[in-house]
Amino acid sequence: MIVEKFSQNVINSGIFRLYIATGFFATLIFFVVNADLYTPMEMIIGIIGITIILKGISNMMLSLIILLFNLDNKREELDFKYNEEKIEAMLSELGVKEAQVNS
Repeated sequence: MIVEKFSQNVINSGIFRLYIATGFFATLIFFVVNADLYTPMEMIIGIIGITIILKGISNMMLSLIILLFNLDNKREELDFKYNEEKIEAMLSELGVKEAQVNS
């Protein structure tokens, strides 16, 4: 669940869309500047091909980010919260017992 939430936040941040859009427009500018070297069909195929390649690279980057996401810190945080709640419950139980003994 934690990894799913993290990956959804990364996807929703738009960083990969920005990466693909930047690559798309850079390729477009490259072909427009070098228009005398390429035919229109080569330009269209090149732009589409580069965009597909960039999408694949962005998916691999997302997979790598998820793979390298470290859950140890989150586990320690959850264990600490669980232990804290357990200690609070034991202290309140001890307080109730002391109140009953003192009464």
